[in-house]
Amino acid sequence: EGKGRRRNPLHDFKKTGELMLIKLNKTLEVKTKLLNTTEQCAKRCSRNKGLSFTCKAFAYDRVTKRCHWLSFNSLTNGVRKKQDHAFDLYEKKDYVRNCIIGKGADYKGTISVTKSGIQCQAWNSMIPHEH
Repeated sequence: EGKGRRRNPLHDFKKTGELMLIKLNKTLEVKTKLLNTTEQCAKRCSRNKGLSFTCKAFAYDRVTKRCHWLSFNSLTNGVRKKQDHAFDLYEKKDYVRNCIIGKGADYKGTISVTKSGIQCQAWNSMIPHEH
């Protein structure tokens, strides 16, 4: 059971309908290409296939069937959200969720303080606590 069935690449993304991200910071990168489905966009974003940057999100233009891979997401500084009926925004859950699963080794979110407000220890630091 389960063999031959492929996992849907969209499961790794949070979808927000009718939203596009506008980069105000010129150093942020975007790459676009015509693709027929959001699944194809998600697959390329997850694998960073053909991209010179780490893909954190993509926007799919339903009208032109164009995928816009983004080196940023809605939480990135220098980015503005824009309502746009042609687009659906898909952000990698790893970069927008604020929860830690397991020991947090794969965490890529934005939380850097404990529940009580203490600054988190860097993963590569043994001070003030050993791992």
